[in-house]
Amino acid sequence: MIKLAKLEILDGLTLRLTFADGRSGIWDAKPLLTSKATALTTPLLDPSAFARAFVEGGALAWPNGLELAPWMLYAEMDAAGLLTKAAA
Repeated sequence: MIKLAKLEILDGLTLRLTFADGRSGIWDAKPLLTSKATALTTPLLDPSAFARAFVEGGALAWPNGLELAPWMLYAEMDAAGLLTKAAA
């Protein structure tokens, strides 16, 4: 099962996501947040609101109730070649 292990807040609307299998990469949330304009996503276009992201139960979450499935993020980032394995 794919789970998010940790995240690092970067500039703007980007995060470094590290998954439980040790693979990590930088995820740009802007395309998702601008294409899926909802009451939960629109406030996160403000970088200060976006920066309140945290990991909850292996998922990416925000205090406003938005959660993103870790397997969806993993698959998207893997397909785009954004995931790398940490050096041992």
